[in-house]
Amino acid sequence: MDGVPNDRVTMPRDDTSARNDTAARNGSSNDDPLVIAGKTFGSRLLLGTAHYPNQQVMLDALEAGGTEIVTMSIRRVNPAAGGESLYGLIGERFHLLPNTAGCYTAADAVLTAQLAREALGTNWIKLEVIGDDETLFPDVEHLLDAAEQLVEDGFVVLPYCNDDPVTCKKLADLGCAAVMPLGAPIGSGMGIRNPYNLRIIREQLDIPLIVDAGVGTASAAALAMELGYDGVLLQSAVARARDPVKMARAMRLGVEAGRLAYRAGRIPRKLYAKASSPLEGLIDAASPG
Repeated sequence: MDGVPNDRVTMPRDDTSARNDTAARNGSSNDDPLVIAGKTFGSRLLLGTAHYPNQQVMLDALEAGGTEIVTMSIRRVNPAAGGESLYGLIGERFHLLPNTAGCYTAADAVLTAQLAREALGTNWIKLEVIGDDETLFPDVEHLLDAAEQLVEDGFVVLPYCNDDPVTCKKLADLGCAAVMPLGAPIGSGMGIRNPYNLRIIREQLDIPLIVDAGVGTASAAALAMELGYDGVLLQSAVARARDPVKMARAMRLGVEAGRLAYRAGRIPRKLYAKASSPLEGLIDAASPG
C-alpha cells in the first residue's frame, strides 16, 4: 500500500462539477469522445498512480492531465482502508482501471483480475502478463490465454501487448474492448520506436487502440495520436518527471494536439518544394512595358 505524506492531501475541486465539464477543461470536443465498451470519456489521456513523490502530487497531476481513466495495481489497493488510502482518494473520482502488473502467467493474471473485480466492483481490467524481467515485454502465449478466459468471464479487457499486428488482431478477435500496443519498453521514455507497425495495426483494426508504455514526453504522445490512435496511457513519463504536474499538463496538450491534427488531415509528403504563395500576378522585370 502506498504511504501517505504527513500532511493531509488536498483534494482537487469539487468532483461533481469537475467531472461534468471534463471535455471543456480538456479542450476536447464533445463531438469526438473516446468510447470503450459503450462508455464515453472526454479525455483521451489515461494515467497511472505509482511512483509519484507523494499522494498530493499524484492528485494534482491527475487533475492537470484532465484524465478520467486511472489505472492502478490491485496489489496497491485496499478498499477497506478508505480515507486517504489510494482507493479512498481516487475511487469515487475517476473511472478505475485495475491492472495485473507483476503477473507472469495466465493463471496469475486471471486470479488477479477476479480479485480486482471483487474488491473494486468493476469488471474493467488492464491485462498485463510479463514474459521478461529486463525488457518487461509481454508473454504473448499467456497473454492470449488470459485474455480469452477473462473475456469469457465477462471482463472488459484492455491488454498491454507488443507492437505486433498479428498479436493485436488476435486480441481483437478474442473480444478485447481495446488493444494497447507498446510504444517502447515500459518506463524507458524512448517514445514511439516503431511508428510503422503502429500504423499497420491502426489500419487493420477498427476497435479502440491506445499506446501504452514508453512515451517519454509530449511530442511522443502527439505522434501516437497523429497515427490515429484513440488514446495514450502513461505512467513513468509523468510520475518520474522533474515536475509531474507540469508534465501531466504537457501530455494532455500533446494528446489533444495530436488528435486534432489527425482529424484535420496532414498534407501529403513531397520530395520537392511546393510554393505556399500563389504564383499569379508575379512581377516580371524582363517583360516590356
